[in-house]
Amino acid sequence: MSRSARPVTVLSIIRDCLDALLHPSARYDALTRARHRAFMAPRLLGSLAAFAAFPIYLAMRGAPSAVEVAAFAWLIAPIMLSWFLSRTGRYEGAHVLSSLALAGLIMAVAITTGGIESFAAVWLIVVPLEAALSASRRVAAFASLLALSCAGILIFVGQLGWLPLDAPGAAERSLLMAFGVASATLYAAGLAFGAESLARTGVALLSREEERYRLLARNMSDVISRHRRNGAVQFISPAAEAMLGMPVAQLHGHGLFDRVHVADRPAYLTALSDAARGNVRSVEFRLRREPTGSERGQVDFIWVEMRCRPLDQDLGRQDIDRDVARETEVVAVMRDVTDRKLSEQALDQARSAAEAADAAKTRFLATMSHELRTPLNAIIGFSDMIAQEQALMLGAAQRKEYAQVINDSGQHLLSVVNGILDMSKMESGNFEIASEPFAPRASLMHCCNLLALKARENGIDLITDAPQDLPVMTGDPRAFKQIVLNLVANAIKFTERGGQVSVSAAVSGSHLTLRISDTGVGIAPDDLKRIGAPFFQAGKTYQRRHEGTGLGLSIVKSLVALHLGDLTVQSRLGEGTAVTVKLPLVYTSPQAKPADRMPAESKIATLTPVPRQEHHDQHHDQLQDQPALVKKSA
Repeated sequence: MSRSARPVTVLSIIRDCLDALLHPSARYDALTRARHRAFMAPRLLGSLAAFAAFPIYLAMRGAPSAVEVAAFAWLIAPIMLSWFLSRTGRYEGAHVLSSLALAGLIMAVAITTGGIESFAAVWLIVVPLEAALSASRRVAAFASLLALSCAGILIFVGQLGWLPLDAPGAAERSLLMAFGVASATLYAAGLAFGAESLARTGVALLSREEERYRLLARNMSDVISRHRRNGAVQFISPAAEAMLGMPVAQLHGHGLFDRVHVADRPAYLTALSDAARGNVRSVEFRLRREPTGSERGQVDFIWVEMRCRPLDQDLGRQDIDRDVARETEVVAVMRDVTDRKLSEQALDQARSAAEAADAAKTRFLATMSHELRTPLNAIIGFSDMIAQEQALMLGAAQRKEYAQVINDSGQHLLSVVNGILDMSKMESGNFEIASEPFAPRASLMHCCNLLALKARENGIDLITDAPQDLPVMTGDPRAFKQIVLNLVANAIKFTERGGQVSVSAAVSGSHLTLRISDTGVGIAPDDLKRIGAPFFQAGKTYQRRHEGTGLGLSIVKSLVALHLGDLTVQSRLGEGTAVTVKLPLVYTSPQAKPADRMPAESKIATLTPVPRQEHHDQHHDQLQDQPALVKKSA
């Protein structure tokens, strides 16, 4: 082993021995451990050195005086103080006892060697200096008062003449005073070096801890920040750059606050303010993220969860200034919870969809129970009457009337079933458009003529406005007629006697615009949001005043979407409804675009963002002799 390595090994052995003597409470904090070692090491080493030198001193000096015996007896005190600190871990208490022991030794020596004029009185200055190593104001104040009290006692004892008469001579007094000043200076120098060593150790440990926390902050995915009460950022960890896509320097001050969503700023500031008062708060808000190169021009917000607490938890201490307490800073930890929020939204949407499906099932059962039971009762009842015509003595006119009722009821059942099948095929994407050129004016006039009798029977004026020069359009003529018949029939159905239904057609650019308006019952704003849902019938007051399955406008909406058109509804309760349909004059099949091959319901959701009306029925009786409009795709 080399000479240079030997002192390090000795110091390591001494440090290990001291660490073994430390109280358990001082073994886990580096600064506390260093302070306990600095207190115990010089006292134990000094006491051991003094005990080793005591026999030599006796051999050279002879019989010691009472003062010398007291001085050597005092050497036991540091060992007892070290034992006290090792057993209790009370660092401040050990310093208090050390000050008392040192002051007691000084008083004993000073009283026997001249009182306040003794060389030992100089050592009273050392008492508060030694207490300063405790880093406690209370201990330093106690030691200062103790030193002043000892000096006052020495002066008082000297004035009363209670000091021993065998005072040393002038030469011996000067020698002792030089010894006292030199020894006190050396001891004070040792204390100064000890204080400097503790300060250097504290700075090194603080720097190491800061570097450790910086490393931790740099490698954490969560963002750590320090704020003022008003939200201004004092510090924010580098993880914010990855979260928000911008340099950390731009988030200082009110940079982070400026990126909080306007609607969430009150909650953000309230959480910080509450945390500054000593409460732990948690808040969720949206932060604007800087878009990347491919997202330029887009505004992107992420959801963030922030937990904040006051930086200084001990606000009730006596040594904290009130102004400092009022300016208490807040430390916050922010975490990106966008995925969780999206999951919650998806869960809410799934729950809403399940509730809507359950409501649709309920509406379907309620509607079908009415729409199927009524005609079936008529078919069964009148067929029984015809079967018993001999017993009832029915005439030919009555049989014809009953047969007509049976036929009408059967046709109504067929239209209900056809409507359900049409809607099912549209939702599954199996409904295809059979495109061909046709004259829209002729189809429109034909549909209005079919419904004119029904309008007249209901006391409603049916007004048609279709220019003679409407161009030929390309599309599915049977679907076009179904759209017109459903809308006009529903307008007639929900218009009171004496009302008016207007049907108009016009060309606007490359689209044919159909407008069907009525002066009927209208639709409430809340119902208007749900218009177009299958089996939904708007309005509680007139929900069952008219027959119908609630599929009329759903089928119309699907047919319009399949033609790549648009349908909008405007209505006010009690004033009437206006439905506007825009269809392209030239229908282009989307088969060439794979992206357009989607179920009909998906196309409807994409092409018809405006809420739709749903009080219209789905079929008129005059459609019963038309061929089916449905083709099954291969």
